[in-house]
Amino acid sequence: MMKKENPDKELEELIQTIFEENSGKYGYRRIRLELKKRGIKVNHKKVQRIMNLLGLKCEKFSRKSRKYSSYKGTIGTVAKNRINRRFHTNMCHQKLTTDITEFKCSNGVKLYLNPIMDMFNGDILSFGVSMHPTLELVLNPLEEA
Repeated sequence: MMKKENPDKELEELIQTIFEENSGKYGYRRIRLELKKRGIKVNHKKVQRIMNLLGLKCEKFSRKSRKYSSYKGTIGTVAKNRINRRFHTNMCHQKLTTDITEFKCSNGVKLYLNPIMDMFNGDILSFGVSMHPTLELVLNPLEEA
């Protein structure tokens, strides 16, 4: 049985040289663009398949290495945990809770809702609506109540 000659041998060698010229920083998309600049029209899937066959993989710019984290550590003072997961009470107005919720409205406008709830019976005592999630949004409904 005779083995068929590899029809993509020249392309494989060219992909290998482009990969090595760029110190392994190019993935299949950039290598395809480089081939296009050199006048070779080839599908990106074929370039990807050949690179997998040759074991060429761009390790420099993986998504894992560029994961974004906005965590900046503890900023300011942390309040004491006085409730200790005891969310129910038998006295009215003893424990109040609040949270700010963001609503995306039409035309890219955002509104922020801040309800104040009594933990005694779950009633909403007061609420505030604002276009900015500021401290005044939290304090103003308390003054009205």
